[in-house]
Amino acid sequence: MSANPQDDAERIRLKRLAKLQGAASASSSTTPAASTSASPAPSPTPPPPKPKPEPERKSSAVPKRPAEPANPAPSPVPLKKRTPAVATPVHLDLPAWEDETISNVLNVTLKKEVAEKTGYEVVWLKHLAEELQGEGLPLELNADIADRTLIARLELNPQAMSDDLEYLPVLASLPPQQTVFEYLVHSWKRLNAARSALLKKNVVPLEQQQALAVLDKLRDLIISYTGLTLQEPDMFPQPTSKPLGPAELVPSLMSLSTLSGPYLALSTSHSLLDASEIELFLQDLVRRFEPDNELDSVLGPVVQQLCFHPSIQEGFANDGWRSVISGLEALLSMKPIAAMITRLPQWNPDVPAPQFEKASLLGPLLGLGVFEREWPNIAKTYFSNHDTRPPGELSSATASLRGTLKTLQSSLFQIFNSLVRASPDSREAVLQYFARAVNINRKRAGMQVDPATVSSDCFMMNMQIILLMFCEPFMDATYSKMDRIDTTYYAHSPRIDLNDETRINATNDEAEQWRKEHATPASPPNFITEIFYLTLAASHIGQQKIVNTVEELARQYDEIRRHLDTLNADQSWRGTPFQARTEAAINAAKAQQDAIGAAELAYQVQLNEPELIFRTISFVNFVSTWIIRFVDPRKQHPNPPIELPLPKEVPTSFRILPEYLIEDVIEYHLYIVRQSPNSLELSGKNEMLIWCLTFLTSTWYIKNPFLKAKIVEVLFYGTYSWGEHRSVLTTLLNTHQMALKHLMPALMNFYIEVEQTGASSQFYDKFNSRRNIAHIFKVIWNNQAHRDALKNEAAVNSERFVRFVNLMINDVTYLLDESLTDLAKIHELQTEMKDRATFEAKPLQYRREREGMLRTLERHTSTYVQLGSNTVDLLKIFTGETKAPFMVPEIVDRLAAMLDYNLDALVGPRCQELKVSNPEKYKFNPKQLLSDILQVYLNLSDQGEFARAVAADERSYRKELFEQAAGIARRKMLKSEDEIEKLRLFVVKVEETKATLQAEEDLGDVPDEFLDPLMYTLMRDPVTLPSSRVVVDRSTIKSHLLSDTKDPFNRMPLSMEDVIPNVELKQRIDAFLAERRNKNTAYDKPEEEVVNMDVSKE
Repeated sequence: MSANPQDDAERIRLKRLAKLQGAASASSSTTPAASTSASPAPSPTPPPPKPKPEPERKSSAVPKRPAEPANPAPSPVPLKKRTPAVATPVHLDLPAWEDETISNVLNVTLKKEVAEKTGYEVVWLKHLAEELQGEGLPLELNADIADRTLIARLELNPQAMSDDLEYLPVLASLPPQQTVFEYLVHSWKRLNAARSALLKKNVVPLEQQQALAVLDKLRDLIISYTGLTLQEPDMFPQPTSKPLGPAELVPSLMSLSTLSGPYLALSTSHSLLDASEIELFLQDLVRRFEPDNELDSVLGPVVQQLCFHPSIQEGFANDGWRSVISGLEALLSMKPIAAMITRLPQWNPDVPAPQFEKASLLGPLLGLGVFEREWPNIAKTYFSNHDTRPPGELSSATASLRGTLKTLQSSLFQIFNSLVRASPDSREAVLQYFARAVNINRKRAGMQVDPATVSSDCFMMNMQIILLMFCEPFMDATYSKMDRIDTTYYAHSPRIDLNDETRINATNDEAEQWRKEHATPASPPNFITEIFYLTLAASHIGQQKIVNTVEELARQYDEIRRHLDTLNADQSWRGTPFQARTEAAINAAKAQQDAIGAAELAYQVQLNEPELIFRTISFVNFVSTWIIRFVDPRKQHPNPPIELPLPKEVPTSFRILPEYLIEDVIEYHLYIVRQSPNSLELSGKNEMLIWCLTFLTSTWYIKNPFLKAKIVEVLFYGTYSWGEHRSVLTTLLNTHQMALKHLMPALMNFYIEVEQTGASSQFYDKFNSRRNIAHIFKVIWNNQAHRDALKNEAAVNSERFVRFVNLMINDVTYLLDESLTDLAKIHELQTEMKDRATFEAKPLQYRREREGMLRTLERHTSTYVQLGSNTVDLLKIFTGETKAPFMVPEIVDRLAAMLDYNLDALVGPRCQELKVSNPEKYKFNPKQLLSDILQVYLNLSDQGEFARAVAADERSYRKELFEQAAGIARRKMLKSEDEIEKLRLFVVKVEETKATLQAEEDLGDVPDEFLDPLMYTLMRDPVTLPSSRVVVDRSTIKSHLLSDTKDPFNRMPLSMEDVIPNVELKQRIDAFLAERRNKNTAYDKPEEEVVNMDVSKE
């Protein structure tokens, strides 16, 4: 078999033709013997009888076919397989063939008469002919003088002047605008045609090989001079009005794109090589120049002109970029060319970040995209007037742009993948390229970044997507390749610059010490390790920062919307001299709002692209699992899952990791759970939950308090439903075993921890975190497993639980005081402004100050009101589940005082000050707040310590407040009759407790047997419980049975009819009370007259 696949294919085709011809001849014969002799009889004959089967003939005994007459008559033969005849090879007159072939290929001749016959289309090399004659050589072209022949042709200049009249027709017939490159390419094509023609002939094999050797020598010569003219276009005479050298090959490369466009049409019209020829042409160039390491100088300039083609600068406005990519793919299909590209100086230039994407070979392609900052026409063309355009039109525009982006990014990945696979050196060059792009753009990680000092968002986004594609092979569902990642990479690889990088929980000195201890690797890092860490770094300065840009656009959009609402709401400017200016301001604001909205939509085309979301979720899942395995003592997570909480000792190898590894996981969780929570349904929910629980139960692993707070924020948004988005974590939080066991104590612990963050804004930061925690508590509260976890925490970690309760009371005290005070101020301002005539009569400066004060109050009052209401709600559900922690001495008095104070604010004389216009605007629901506060009283109404604390509150407690609250609760149906009765009995107990406290002051200690064992008040009507035989006050057990029909001391069933009056004890108590000096107490009235909660008397 020949070494050339083309030769093999040609021979196979010829054999098939021979077989078909043999079959055709067989079908035209008249007798079975017609395969060896032809009958000239033209007349048809009747079909012969069926012949007997002939013995099988060996393939080696194929008889020679005799010569046929010039016009043989076809004769029918029976259809029978015959071995095709093999024609006798013909001899080739090699010198004559050589002269003819070289003349045809190079389009030259040494003989004037030959040129004259063709009208000098075949070029007469007169001077070469004279030289040969002078040397005594024949005027025959051959391989030995092929070099001289080609040089003689290339040196001809159609623009040159000559005194040789005989030679003028030659110069005049030369194509005036044909470049050397064009001539050589046409010669190369004619050479290929000559080779095909030779192979089709049945030439004696030895002579054929000699002829092929001539063609190969000629091919080598043509390709050599082609490479030379690509390097030095001015070596031979050239037209002056055409691009020369590398620019001549670029159109052929760009013509390979299957799509059409203005640049492609232009390229195709000037294309010298079509798609079927370009690959063979490049192969010949590689075969000739790669062994001598000359590819860099031959094809390097071609690659450079292709990669910096002007059409790329127009972005997606035309398809020129597609043509550039097609040309690159053709070049990269050959590994030597791919390896050569990464050796070029422009591959990875040492330039600042803003110039990198313009100066590096693949930078212009990586800079393509849809983001408004780099490509403003995209937003303007596709998304302007988005508020008035049909949704289907916007969806179609988004789908079209996403399709284009996917094509671009897929092609770019294939380009980089080809470079990686070309050679070890080219793979290293690709890694160095990614590393430089990351390191010179570290500024992008900052809070305030000047876009002019860093690479563009499009460049960073495309690079990150390519890296994510490289990660896909090792991100399998079982994490089987995770252990191939070198965990000491940062110690021994300088590829990623970590100077001054914040660490998770270590100082830079500690990180440097660790680096020195692990500086010598066991083996060089593998490709998986390199790509993994580069992707981590690229994500930090890529997508995460682009998300921040979009959020800033959304903030600006909302600001302009509020500004427009304010301008449109105040119509006082109409009909005034300010109308024209105000209308111009409104129109300008609308135009700015539309531009910002269009830019935001353009960003979301890329950021919300489903494949990108899927890839990023997969990568974040992988990273979060890798980090958890990093801290897992068994190093096996998730098979089996990690055990929480983590050990107190934090591994140094974890502490020194860059903080952005943790930050980016949290930030992306936060982004995806807000922007596209449904994307987590397929994959990501479990990993997100385990991640959050791991570091919430072991907060000492992370130093940055803001990152820990954002973990809680992730859980908050994961349990929050709004608009089209439904909560994605609620079900999981109520079913996942790890959540059922650890979520409640973890949230309580962080509620405590966030009190002191060390930040200057800690006072306000804590309220944001606690608001989120309160919401999560409410979401999971109906699950008994979580409530059991709360009880267990209160019992096992009572000291910590008491701290939690104390902070919760502090928050309620502060938030309600602030919000109710602000509401009173708003009420005052609204009342003042309601009298428009009086208010307008005030000085302008005064009115502006009052209006500004109102706007300021409105901004933060709603936050305080909502936070306060949420915390009261939290207090309500917790006191309903566990009471003991609220009864400790350091808590109960403060709790009672807080509740009494706010009850006074809601139903006391000051309540009129809380009436504001549009209370929903401030999230103020006084009925719900009153109901929650009353519920706290009811939850703790069976606790003697609580009744004593309320009774001891001399600042705010008055029984009249409860009477007023009960009346409102009845009218507004906030509480049932049983609950109101239970509240009445509690107030009775409070009044009796006051009397008891007074009695203790008057008469000293009250005998213990006279005190109720539950409420610690002097019993008015003692009764004995039948099963436990404990003596309690009748009102106490009556209040208990309203919510629990069991004996509180032995949990046996009990009803009021079962209790036994203790007459003897009652007589002794009455005698004790008769001796008191103070007669004006609750004990001096019947129990039903102590508190009046009859609505009919309201």
